[in-house]
Amino acid sequence: MSRTVTARQWLIHFSLIITLSTVTGCSQDGPQPPDNNPPVPNNILVDSLATQETVALFQHLQSLTRNKVLFGHQDDLAYGIGWWAVPDSSDVKAVCGDYPAVYGWDLGDIQEPANLDGVNFEQMKYWIKKVFARGGINTISMHLDNPVSGGNAWDNSAAVKYILPGGSHHEQYLQTLDKIAAFLKDLKTDDGVYVPIILRPYHEHNHSWSWWGVKSCTAEEYNALWHMTVTYFRDEQQIHHLLYAISPQEVTTASAYLERYPGDEYVDIFGYDYYKLWDIAHVTELGNTLAMLNNLAEEHGKVAALTEVGIEKIPIANWWTHYLLASFKLTPDSRGIAWALVWRNASKNHHFAPYPGHISAANFVAFYNDSLTMFQSQLPDMYH
Repeated sequence: MSRTVTARQWLIHFSLIITLSTVTGCSQDGPQPPDNNPPVPNNILVDSLATQETVALFQHLQSLTRNKVLFGHQDDLAYGIGWWAVPDSSDVKAVCGDYPAVYGWDLGDIQEPANLDGVNFEQMKYWIKKVFARGGINTISMHLDNPVSGGNAWDNSAAVKYILPGGSHHEQYLQTLDKIAAFLKDLKTDDGVYVPIILRPYHEHNHSWSWWGVKSCTAEEYNALWHMTVTYFRDEQQIHHLLYAISPQEVTTASAYLERYPGDEYVDIFGYDYYKLWDIAHVTELGNTLAMLNNLAEEHGKVAALTEVGIEKIPIANWWTHYLLASFKLTPDSRGIAWALVWRNASKNHHFAPYPGHISAANFVAFYNDSLTMFQSQLPDMYH
């Protein structure tokens, strides 16, 4: 297949009778671990040939809806307040005695040894596999550099139209996707099982800070970028252990949520990012928006999630129960999200989870003990 993915190729529906030898025929040279991921055709995911574990993860996330909200934390095992890459360390565990249920990672600077936040990619692979071995869930975002200007993800100069098929930087951008594909293909256990990943590319696309944002590309260009990325990973790279999550930020209506939506056949997870939860009025706003999102996801056969949330430095002592948890419990429909992930703990001036001695630590324990929240040790077997 040509490296250039044409519009016609995007619309190809791969036959469900494709053989396992075709799916795995592009293996690397040398001895490989056994492939214990036979394709099991499904009609519920973007990838009809998703691995059994990936399908099971989606189904378990659906089944937990309205009963539990899984707690997540970005870079939880990589670093925290006063430590870096210390085995088995976690600020969340240090406070409540349990690890998060969901772990966030990022592939920004994928061309370098470490990502944009200094996390070594080889160590990241190790932690992702460890999370899977313990029954946790991994989600990955992509703060990729501007592929035309060479600036970072926050360089919002025009890029998307140039990296689509036929564009001046298309082949160059495919090289970036190749690096991501290689990373994803390496997320495989010694028993040959691929680690299911919730991939969240091109997030907060309704805002203007990024090169894929609302002011940097048209809706048609954004959708074409999403389609190209999904079909390149799924069809050309034959990666079948991904769930695809989209996540606009701080919209409040269904119509606003669905602006620039690439279509049900390209999205598994209805994510949502929210960083305004600093007063009681926003508790009501978030709770009502979550209710809308849950109902919208159910209508489309998707899973809803609060893919980013938080308040920097958490200066409100009872924020976990009186703000975040209160938003989940505002209405019966508000509690239907699968998980809520807070951002990373970079320093005492930039953190979103508590650490020992923090003013919200005791309240976080109360949040942990609430019957609605779920952490890693409380998870059922999510992959079978």
